[in-house]
Amino acid sequence: MASSAPISDPSAPVGGPPAGGSGSLRERLTIPVLAFGGTLMAVMQTVVVPLLPDLPRLTGAAPGTVSWMVTATLLSGAVLTPVLGRAGDMYGKRGVLLAALGLMTLGSVTCALTSDIRVLIAARTLQGAATAVVPLSISILRDELPPERRGSAVALMSSTVGIGAALGLPAAALIVQYTNWHVMFWVTSALGASGVALIRWAVPESPVRAPGRFDVAGALGLAVGLICLLLGVSQGGQWGWGSPRITGLFLTAAAVLGLWWWQQLRARQPLVDLRLVTRPKVGLSHAAALLTGFAFYANTLVTAQLVQAPEATGYGLGLSIVQTGLVLLPSGIIMLLFSPLSARISAARGPRVTLALGTAVIAAGYAVRIADSHQLWMIMVGAAVVATGTTLAYSALPSLILHAVPAEQTASANGVNVLMRTIGQAVSSAAVAAVLVRHTSPVGGVPVPTLHGYLMAFSIAGLVALAASAVALSIPGDRSSDEVRRTRGRTRSARDGVKEGA
Repeated sequence: MASSAPISDPSAPVGGPPAGGSGSLRERLTIPVLAFGGTLMAVMQTVVVPLLPDLPRLTGAAPGTVSWMVTATLLSGAVLTPVLGRAGDMYGKRGVLLAALGLMTLGSVTCALTSDIRVLIAARTLQGAATAVVPLSISILRDELPPERRGSAVALMSSTVGIGAALGLPAAALIVQYTNWHVMFWVTSALGASGVALIRWAVPESPVRAPGRFDVAGALGLAVGLICLLLGVSQGGQWGWGSPRITGLFLTAAAVLGLWWWQQLRARQPLVDLRLVTRPKVGLSHAAALLTGFAFYANTLVTAQLVQAPEATGYGLGLSIVQTGLVLLPSGIIMLLFSPLSARISAARGPRVTLALGTAVIAAGYAVRIADSHQLWMIMVGAAVVATGTTLAYSALPSLILHAVPAEQTASANGVNVLMRTIGQAVSSAAVAAVLVRHTSPVGGVPVPTLHGYLMAFSIAGLVALAASAVALSIPGDRSSDEVRRTRGRTRSARDGVKEGA
């Protein structure tokens, strides 16, 4: 059974000198360095996208095999994120963070040295370990930062997911267009090595630990169950949703994850504390993360395909992959600029209000997309509104977890939250693909998704965002935090009254 220690006060300082505070240069750079690591993780996930159309020719592999360059990273990231989060809680978050970035860098170097599709897929599997960078970094920030700096730092860390994706796509497209494709992986290798060096120099090791024995059986059970589940979700469109392979994968996933749940409830030191997960504040936060991941990911998927559609469709703009990346670039800048706003809203109203507001803004962005998806500037406005909502929502999710779990379980709990977002994104990808395949029309003899298909995808994502907002509002409030905010409000009102009397 997991530790039964009471939930610690998330506002209480834990570590040594306040990272990012007024100390040495090394301390002041802790937050930027961790944010750099999170951005690298998102860039790593994105850089392969511009290569996908050309990889069959470059590697001599079939298009279905090439798609595993993305699928392998998704699967390994989903499996390793909660495992590495638990390892960070037990053995030290900084060391596990360095290991995750080191595996990512090793994968990049391997990709740069080979054109063998089997080796490339194995290397991309290694890179999936970097998905754990964000939850591990957030846990370090909780342990090291004073309360007044924690909210904005966590919001920035959460936003690196969108910032890196928005920066990585156009940068990778430019490199692929004007140089040899291996250069792209040499660039990410250099960036990864820089990230490892900077973290070793600027990031302190957290003193918060949850000593015990690592749950190997739980890790293996979770790995098998998640691989079957996500493999079925990601490959259902290609293999056929009713095919024996997909049916077998889903049945195996249900059986294995059911046994894993039973084993975790009986383990003395489980990989995931399911009794903690079943608390409404934690469980509903994970459910909101799944729905938010679905709603957010549809924006990137659909926008990229829509603007690249041929002009002969009547709605497409025929943009290149570089131009498409530039269309999505403002969304990444918005996520960077709006992360401090998210922290201020959470400080004033609580993270569940921020989450509810953010997901409602995502739904509003899809309403803009449905209203007009013909003009480029309206497409960019709609995508920017969705990005704004995503910033608010993604910044609030880790704050909810920080307020709900003990300090010694922060990394593993945030790892599960990121896992739920990953599952949401995988389901979103499958749902969007299914909708677009179902609504096609021939253009030049080639079936192309219709505008109605895109609008239907926007509608589904918007409805899921509204469901996420409803779930967010049902999350129980934090009484201690609410009382602190009320006290601050009374103090501010009294101060204003004194000023007026003077």
